[in-house]
Amino acid sequence: MAMRIAAKSAGPGDAEEAPGRAKRADFTDVRANNLGFVLRQVRAEGRCSRADLAAKTGLNKATVSSLVAELIERRVLRESGSVIGNIGRPAVLLSVDTGYYASLGVEVNVDYMTLVAVDLAGNRLLSWRRAHDGAGATPGKSVSALAGLAKRAVDRMDSEGRQILGLAVAVPGMIDNDGVVQRAPMLGWSDFDLTGRLRQAMRDPKYAVTADNDANLGAVAEQRFGSWAGVSNVIYLTGEIGLGAGLIVDGELRRGASGFAGEIGNLLVEVDGRIGRVEDLAGIRAVLDELSESDDIAGTEVEAEVEDIVTRARAGEPRVTEALDRIGRALGAGIALAVDLLNPEAVVLGGHYQALSPWIGPAAETELAARTHASGAGGAEVVVSALGHEAPALGAATGILNDIDAGLMPTPLGR
Repeated sequence: MAMRIAAKSAGPGDAEEAPGRAKRADFTDVRANNLGFVLRQVRAEGRCSRADLAAKTGLNKATVSSLVAELIERRVLRESGSVIGNIGRPAVLLSVDTGYYASLGVEVNVDYMTLVAVDLAGNRLLSWRRAHDGAGATPGKSVSALAGLAKRAVDRMDSEGRQILGLAVAVPGMIDNDGVVQRAPMLGWSDFDLTGRLRQAMRDPKYAVTADNDANLGAVAEQRFGSWAGVSNVIYLTGEIGLGAGLIVDGELRRGASGFAGEIGNLLVEVDGRIGRVEDLAGIRAVLDELSESDDIAGTEVEAEVEDIVTRARAGEPRVTEALDRIGRALGAGIALAVDLLNPEAVVLGGHYQALSPWIGPAAETELAARTHASGAGGAEVVVSALGHEAPALGAATGILNDIDAGLMPTPLGR
């Protein structure tokens, strides 16, 4: 399964393509689209009857009954109780079947790996985070570590009787539409066939193995689960050692022609007479280079170093607070360029920016307001992610759910 976001406004019979790598099975297949439409309605309502679905979708009752029967057979919906209807007859309620499938998302980064497993409703089944020296490990060792973590999750899901829908990997780098990592400088990867190597390490599993940029997948998670869930125009900033942006525009993830959109860290800005890339002036590496008291920081020590800087900032150490203010202004200058171009409703600070947000956030907002052409920054707000470091992994798992919402229905094993 490829990673896509279904347009939430799509109605019965629509055949809009959600952005992604692979084509849907058949864009003229009205039934597939209607299966996704019915599922999205049930997901939005929580629980509803077949009559409710007919009224809300505009589909006739016979069509709804047929669609629901297939969704139940595919273990996507289930019957979950009943209520007394308007004419006194009990109406059977439907809900998303959360007991059979699991979707896996993994993030590999400079200093950690994160794995998230979710059910069809997006409820977290697993949430693991492990230290990993991604900067020091070879690509092969990172793949072995990824495969080991994923296999543990698959075994856990198997023990619970769950079928794996797919495994998606978030990577801080430029990934093409075939899942090849063209460049991931923070990991030292170049022209690396991540999905091919991972499939090989996992002995060619029956489910799909895909990869995408960590910022893209963080944006997917924010759109579905974050504080600004459902908002149509959002920019998500990774806030890790590298700095990337995931772009939700008009409700859809924008990857660009080859999948390389969102490299906000490469934009040039000038702050206090210094001209440089946003990543060099405002990335987490810039924070550590200026404020860390350690001479040599190992990949797995990044979080500890950021926590130490936060402690010193809370204590009011002038050198730290002044530097964070300047870094926040540089970040705001970069955000202003993106806001002028895309006019988002929110810019979400993820990764290590969350811990540093009390100091860099206000400075970034001030700089944003001063630099954007539209008054009031065009309505854009700088906000802090509520999803923590797991946002990209959660987005990786979520993208597979978005495929199902778009009509790419799974088939239970043995059917």
